Amino acid sequence: MNARGPRDRGWTRRSWLISLIAAPRVGAQKRRLWPAERFPYADPATEFLVERLTNPAHSSFLPPPHGRALARKGGFLLLASDRSGSFQLYRMDERTGECEQLTEASSLDPRAFTLTADDRGFCYFDGPTLYRASLRNLKARAIYRVPEGWRREPGFGLSPDGRHLAIVESRAGRWSLRMIRTSNGNALTLVERPAPMGDPAPGLREQQVLYLHEGSLWLASRRPQTHQPLPAPAGRVLQAFWSSDGLRVIYLHQPAERGKLSALREYELRTGVDRLVASTSQFASFAVNSDESVFLGASGSVASPYVLLLLRMTRRELTLCEHGAADAARVRPTFSADSRRIYFQSDREGKPALYRMNVERLVEPTDSSASDNP
Repeated sequence: MNARGPRDRGWTRRSWLISLIAAPRVGAQKRRLWPAERFPYADPATEFLVERLTNPAHSSFLPPPHGRALARKGGFLLLASDRSGSFQLYRMDERTGECEQLTEASSLDPRAFTLTADDRGFCYFDGPTLYRASLRNLKARAIYRVPEGWRREPGFGLSPDGRHLAIVESRAGRWSLRMIRTSNGNALTLVERPAPMGDPAPGLREQQVLYLHEGSLWLASRRPQTHQPLPAPAGRVLQAFWSSDGLRVIYLHQPAERGKLSALREYELRTGVDRLVASTSQFASFAVNSDESVFLGASGSVASPYVLLLLRMTRRELTLCEHGAADAARVRPTFSADSRRIYFQSDREGKPALYRMNVERLVEPTDSSASDNP
């Protein structure tokens, strides 16, 4: 494993600091409110009430799976939308559905943004520059810039304590996993490989990141210095999350055997034990609530494109509603911190839109001080 700073990418420390200074601080944006677009309907498969939160005439996105969309105490949702004509970030009031525009970015990436861990700010990429902004006054500060000649690849993960973001960059057939400190933009290279990496997920321990590489799940750590694949049965790992205590990894596995459906599995780092949590009907993406008692999955079945609850204790699934998305891996199901509501995105009615459903009669509430996902 290589652990390098800005110098190993052809930058001296002085030029790197100058680049950050040269990146301007963005002034406070004028607060602009957009009207609610909510549309309630009875799901055709289950007749449960679902709310479409955004209009499918324009595109709206939740943060990536390892980002944060929802305030822990409730009240608002962070989303990206091009309803203004270009992609910007918005804070949606969960009670009224009104959206406050937060950015005036020139090239915002709608797949690379997140709330900070304290719910007081947010981070996002505008072109090659990473910004951190305050929700109180909307002032944004540039904290990192992708070096010249490098390209940022898909994948964006926030650590549970909010201190680090993990991204992947590539150049000339080389991929690098970077860990960026959100307070000042200091960057550390954890891994370099001659093949793609993706879906980085920082853990509770500082400088520890899970990532996917050619269908396998890998763990990179600076302290102690390790870089190794995590053992899994034959097949492909589709998605992975840290457990809330940072000692286990919960992952979605597609078996190599033809005809076998995906399963949720769990790997204990201390003991090296890998176990089956539950078989699924055909999950293509998933989320887990804050106490890890319930899973939320998006089925990849063409015949049954459903959002489903799966109880850890009983290993039984309950159909909530249809997602109808063209690609179930992009549904991005997620729980609110208290497990009372679920959210997902789908292009079932045109462009990607966001949806919400109350599940408080089906799921025991959890502590809202816990993170949205482990």
